Amino acid sequence: MTILSCNPKKILIRSTNWIGDAIMTTPAVRTIRANFPAAQIAILAYPWVADVFRASPHVDEVIIFDRDGEHRGARGLWRLARQLAARNFDLAILLQNAFKAALIVRLAGIPLRAGYSRDGRRLLLTHPVKIRPEIRKLHQVHYYQGLCRDLGMKLGSDQLFLQLAPAAESWAKDFIAYSEGRPVIGLNPGAAYGPAKCWPVERYGALAARLATELNAVIPVFGTAADAYTAGAIKAFAPKQVVDLAGATSLAEAMALIGHCDAFVTNDSGLMHVAAAQNTPLVAIFGSTDQVATGPFSERAVVVRKELDCQPCFRTHCRADFRCMTEIGVDEVFAAVRQLLAEGKGEKV
Repeated sequence: MTILSCNPKKILIRSTNWIGDAIMTTPAVRTIRANFPAAQIAILAYPWVADVFRASPHVDEVIIFDRDGEHRGARGLWRLARQLAARNFDLAILLQNAFKAALIVRLAGIPLRAGYSRDGRRLLLTHPVKIRPEIRKLHQVHYYQGLCRDLGMKLGSDQLFLQLAPAAESWAKDFIAYSEGRPVIGLNPGAAYGPAKCWPVERYGALAARLATELNAVIPVFGTAADAYTAGAIKAFAPKQVVDLAGATSLAEAMALIGHCDAFVTNDSGLMHVAAAQNTPLVAIFGSTDQVATGPFSERAVVVRKELDCQPCFRTHCRADFRCMTEIGVDEVFAAVRQLLAEGKGEKV
């Protein structure tokens, strides 16, 4: 029996845990909505991912998985399971791969539980799906869409989707008005994964100086409070035109502003996928990771990387000479930005 024939009335989607991964699931979330148009759909997500879905028309509710608060530890996990049980969901679709995701929905007594058969969780699922070998060679967008396909759903567009609350959009438009017609070129020098993903801060600083002197750009630097030192170091290269936003915005505000940038320069990170979802022209700098699986899913992106024998290594910290990043020069990245600006910003989706 397929999940379609079961005609579920209430569906729980377990989101992935990181912003970039969540963005890459948005085509699958749209597919689920299209196949169950009358169902009530909730998505279970960590707090730092919730803004990806809060204003989405494809879900009716975001349920917060407060891992560091009320849902912490074994007792918190049981509390979450009891809270979900009270909602009487008919079906759980697990976009997250972990064993814990399957355990929670099993403890919650959700009768239909679907997801990839991995991480030792097959017996916890009523509808386990084997991972096709070919899916591992494709972009992660197809990995999540493949789960929906193999559960019997009709697939729609693979295009990423991000819709934000009006308040965040209003804040971003006010920022753009402040730029007074100058190009707004965002920089994202951080990456939660680790420093092996990060182009050196002095390169970002030198790039900011060129963007300021040659293009008269306004240059917002994005990041969390943990990126304050990095953002401050970049600002020193062009103090009048760099706007340090590290830790100064909500995630929704940052995502909205990225959507209004004329160009965006970023490491492989969650905000890279945010830019791709909003059709913002972007330059993605890749080192230790794989641009095929997790690169920007966008036709308006330029990936800058070096072909080295050790790349991709998927390490969080380089154990060698960090050539994958240090061999990428400022001229190369600046030229990619100019190329994107020359092509024009294009129509937003």
